[in-house]
Amino acid sequence: MSEDITSKAPHGFDHIVVVGLGLIGASLAATISKSDPDVEVFGVDVDSRTCGEAISRGWVANACAPESEAFSDFVKDRADLVVLATPVAAVDDYLRLLRDWDYRGVITDTLSTKAHILAATAEILPYRRNYVPGHPMAGSEKNGIDGARPDLFEGANWILCPDADTPPEHFQRLHELITSLNARVVAIAPDEHDDSIAVVSHVPHIIAASLVQLAHRHADEQQSLMRLAAGGFKDSTRIAAGSSKLWCGIAFDNACALTSGLREMQGIIGDFADAIDAHDREATTRLLEEAAQARRALPAAWVPSTDKLLEVRIPMSDRKGVVAEVTTIASSAGCNIQSIEIDHITEDRAVLSLVLTDEGDVGKLSAQLIGAGFSVSFNPLSPKEHIHVD
Repeated sequence: MSEDITSKAPHGFDHIVVVGLGLIGASLAATISKSDPDVEVFGVDVDSRTCGEAISRGWVANACAPESEAFSDFVKDRADLVVLATPVAAVDDYLRLLRDWDYRGVITDTLSTKAHILAATAEILPYRRNYVPGHPMAGSEKNGIDGARPDLFEGANWILCPDADTPPEHFQRLHELITSLNARVVAIAPDEHDDSIAVVSHVPHIIAASLVQLAHRHADEQQSLMRLAAGGFKDSTRIAAGSSKLWCGIAFDNACALTSGLREMQGIIGDFADAIDAHDREATTRLLEEAAQARRALPAAWVPSTDKLLEVRIPMSDRKGVVAEVTTIASSAGCNIQSIEIDHITEDRAVLSLVLTDEGDVGKLSAQLIGAGFSVSFNPLSPKEHIHVD
């Protein structure tokens, strides 16, 4: 393949390699195959049973071990997207293979931490700009391909981490692919990913495991205790049933941010303990109410209105990193990008067109874009008009 892969239609991928057919990778292959049977999905996994299972379920057209020539042939001759859905420890080996095979297509990943892969891609890949970090915020207490399912990503947030070197067309095509799976794209700066995910994913997992540990220790003394662990306890600790090996790896991959979050969590729990120990009802009520209000403010299940669409048009006049900057601002304002289009006017001028749903703070989005030096125009759209924007 040539380095310039943007000459083809920027609205998707025709030949996709999914490396790692575990829970996330197999679910991704299943979802793509179900949503667009014309896309050829090729699977790679070190476990032969997993490969056979993916083929028998119709989730991949073919699957093989990493050392198979079929893998290298597919990458060299056909692949336009490679998705790395492996443990962090395996990433470097696959990046070296892609380098040795002179792969010049788009690369993304599903890893829940980014520090290592960002460093590895910068060191190993000759076409580093073609890598766009990704992270689907979905999972299950079931592991491997046996826990995979085609609807795993429906309504889920899927993080993309573009930077100043990310070609706009790469982000656009990945956005199109991800939203076609009924997931929503959230853009985060690459260097902010691990700290953010520690707070909303990794620390909660350790807290859930700690709650189960607490109940389990007391259950040794009082055998009936676990029978009392009804709805609320089960809901808040469900994630603790995940793979201990997987989560141990995640914990050490994101050790700095995770330990920082846990130390902060110790302080919050200490505040509760101190207030209760001092019989301070006012402080206890305040802490509970702060948490209650924050929890109520969380958005409900993602059901954006298709009757209230807004087009945002932003001129791109030879400005490096515009897509990364704009999409990150949109995410910080809570705005959901339904679709993204790049209208090339001249060789060095284009217009970035975003279609937003009715979520988020459009006023904040407008102020931040203008503050960042962008010229912005807004135009309400009907669903019928949106057909012409895509």
